[in-house]
Formats: sequence, structure tokens, C-alpha cells
Amino acid sequence: MEIILLKDKEKLGKAGDKIEVADGYARNYLIPQGFALKSTESNIKRFREIKRQRNIRKERKLKKAKELAEKIKSLSITIPVKVGEKDQVFGSVTKNDIAEQMKEKGYEVPKSNIKLEEPIRSLGIYEVPVNLDAGINTEVKVWVIKS
Repeated sequence: MEIILLKDKEKLGKAGDKIEVADGYARNYLIPQGFALKSTESNIKRFREIKRQRNIRKERKLKKAKELAEKIKSLSITIPVKVGEKDQVFGSVTKNDIAEQMKEKGYEVPKSNIKLEEPIRSLGIYEVPVNLDAGINTEVKVWVIKS
């Protein structure tokens, strides 16, 4: 049976490829799981429309991510910490602390997107990398000060 792949499928091909597979494999697995459509004129048109809609959503997501990256780049976060003698910081500033401060400022960024290699354990100003959707990267300025 000739089918059109809707999603990339390992060992078969990429989305949009027209391929020939066994009838049972197409009817019992690929089509019900949403990996493929039977290759007909109407399904080819349907696939083109699906692809067009995906591209529109992808472009919107990319545009939003770029706008958010610009806003985050100009963002400055202040995190007060307790210090001892000789400005020794008690504890550390983690991804979680940075994510909470960003959330308070109105920027909802998952802590997994904040690329802090190790917790901050001293006072100072730090540029912390943030990865957004669609492969957009930016940095947020973090001020670690005495409380």
C-alpha cells in the first residue's frame, strides 16, 4: 500500500515522504497511530494543509521566542542572600531561585531551560544562559547581593 508519512518514522522516512509498505502494517499500525495517511489525492491535499498549518505554528512560536529573548536579555534579577564573615554566602543560588525571580517579574521560564552549570556561591553579577523554545538562546543578568 502506498502511504504518505505524517511524522518522521525511523527506518521508513521523513514526514511528507510517499512510500510503499505492507498493507497490514499500514492499516493496523501506521494509519491508526497517526504516522501516515493512505496515498490518495484528497489525502495529499490534506497533508499539504497540515504541513502549512505546522509551518504557521512554528513561525509564530519562533517569533514569540525571539520577542521573549529580547525582553529577557534586558532583564536584571536581584537575589538577596545571607552572608557571613568575609562575605561568605550561606547556601547558594540555584536554577530554581532564578526561575522563581523571573516568574515574579512576569517571565515564565522552566528551570530546565536555565543553563546554570553549578549553583552560584558568591556575591556578584552573573550572566546566566537561558535556552528558549525553537533553539533561541539568551542571557539574564543575575545580581547576587547581601540581604
